[in-house]
Amino acid sequence: QVQFVESGGGLVQTGGSLRLSCVASGFTPDNYAIGWFRQAPGKEREGVACISSRDGSEYYADSVKGRFTISRDNAKKTAYLQMDSLKPEDTAVYYCATATVGWGSGSWNINGMDYWGIGTLVTVSS
Repeated sequence: QVQFVESGGGLVQTGGSLRLSCVASGFTPDNYAIGWFRQAPGKEREGVACISSRDGSEYYADSVKGRFTISRDNAKKTAYLQMDSLKPEDTAVYYCATATVGWGSGSWNINGMDYWGIGTLVTVSS
């Protein structure tokens, strides 16, 4: 299938860290911006981070700025999300997809486009 495959989720205590990975399957993501998204139970999906295809510029939602770091390795067709200082409100299923990003209402708005994976569950215990 042509999609991203996410991994690295799990159960962690408040203040802990996790590193998520997503590997492109069936396509080459080099020319796409890649975004990480999350959806908590009963809530809308939220774009949390995006990395551009050309110069590696990084964009973050205010909710994760300073705690999460996105990166990519095109040779491995993989994007990463390093999550530090985790909080219970970070609990969600995390997905990656190709993405666009724009500035509006005082923050970066990260929008998912294509090649969605099935996600990986992150649970932060209090």
